[in-house]
Amino acid sequence: MKMSPKLKLGVVCVFIFLTWKPGPLSASFSASEQPSCGAPEYKEFDFWVGDWGAFEAGSTTPAARVQVDRLLDGCVLREQYAGADGHKGQSLSIYDSSRKVWHQSWFTNRGELLVIEGTLQSGAMVLTGADRLADGKERRVRGIWKPEANGIRETAVTSTDGGKTWTPWFDLIFRPHR
Repeated sequence: MKMSPKLKLGVVCVFIFLTWKPGPLSASFSASEQPSCGAPEYKEFDFWVGDWGAFEAGSTTPAARVQVDRLLDGCVLREQYAGADGHKGQSLSIYDSSRKVWHQSWFTNRGELLVIEGTLQSGAMVLTGADRLADGKERRVRGIWKPEANGIRETAVTSTDGGKTWTPWFDLIFRPHR
């Protein structure tokens, strides 16, 4: 399988993140020099942290269980997705203060990788990016996470014409898992 440079970079970044162990370089910083994730921007996506049942909008049948927790002193959000259909995935999300954007890498037990980025807009996290379909055609993706009265709504749309038109991909409601 031929991978695009962007896909290779995403895979390498995920591999490094999952296998990295503190060493002499990280230990050489004093506590005051260590980057801090205490700024408010690092907490913008915290509304998603929790143990959730995910339901297709309008359905009472769970589509998945989603667990989102904080890692690395609260700097990273980790999502663990277990679909009722056997589809499993994980994502890692972090606020990149150097570029002032949120970054998410999503990967699955089906070999899928999606890299999306964006910002908090009017109380909703909006992340966009692109992946490739089986035929190699680029597909743009936009995901929106928005807190609602009894949980969170995550919607996603896709475009295969460069963003001229958008098609609904999914519409999930997250409710606290019981």
